[in-house]
Amino acid sequence: MTTVNKARSLGVVTFAYVIAIAVAAAWLVWGPRAGQLWLDTLIADVLGTIVIFVFSRIYRNSSFYDAYWSVIPPLLLFYWWYRTGPDVNALRCWLIAVVVVVWAIRLTANWVYAFPGLHHEDWRYPKFKQRAGRWEVVADLVAIHLIPTLQVFLGMVPAYVAVTRPGPGLVWLSWIAFVLGLAAVALELVADVQMHRFVATRQAGASMDRGLWSWSRHPNYFGEFSFWVALALFGIAAAPADWWWLILGAVAILAMFLGASIPLMEERSLQRRPSYQDVVDRVSRFVPRPPRQSNG
Repeated sequence: MTTVNKARSLGVVTFAYVIAIAVAAAWLVWGPRAGQLWLDTLIADVLGTIVIFVFSRIYRNSSFYDAYWSVIPPLLLFYWWYRTGPDVNALRCWLIAVVVVVWAIRLTANWVYAFPGLHHEDWRYPKFKQRAGRWEVVADLVAIHLIPTLQVFLGMVPAYVAVTRPGPGLVWLSWIAFVLGLAAVALELVADVQMHRFVATRQAGASMDRGLWSWSRHPNYFGEFSFWVALALFGIAAAPADWWWLILGAVAILAMFLGASIPLMEERSLQRRPSYQDVVDRVSRFVPRPPRQSNG
């Protein structure tokens, strides 16, 4: 594929997202009502995902979807807040809004910074589609686009509860969720900055084991999971009795990280950099902790 200028590529991706959001908004304004606010927005979310999928197929690049993870959640949150009644707790709404917006800005900005242009596609997508064989289109739609959308929506369900349930709930837990959410975003930011600096200066074959990356092989994923735990706590603060299903979104995202994302990253790192085995031997896989001493 011909190399496309990064600014032009970002313009194309931005246009795709404007269309996707417009389609979702049109459904919410003019589409038939499902009778439940969460279901209306889920349908709109899926329609927006399908628009991005169409652009992915047109440009033969499933990385069109990458920014969807961070762009859509704040839009869902503010729409839910807009549609709530006057009895909702304003403090809880503001606390969760700050966390979600800060998280979305950081994650989207990191994607923009690392995005080289539409000539580049996340290495995992072609590998996954090749494995699907003749079902490649279905795998692209379902596994790369729809399943992540549903996972993120499930992770946002506690936010829906937090901004639609009346009453103050457990105020102290809302504050804990707020602190945890901002700490999670800060951890991700530091991890990303450290990785970008390492990539800019690393020697061939070198593996990252500095800063936060000396305590966890995937501190960015740990921070991301912690953010979704914070959202779950916001929901539990609003509806303590429903804790058992409000944690399902965070659990689903943890399962994706531990069952798919991290194993793929580890396999690729070991294949490309033999020195990574030493990092595996010393550094925690996920939860940060002091590194073990090298056997060497």
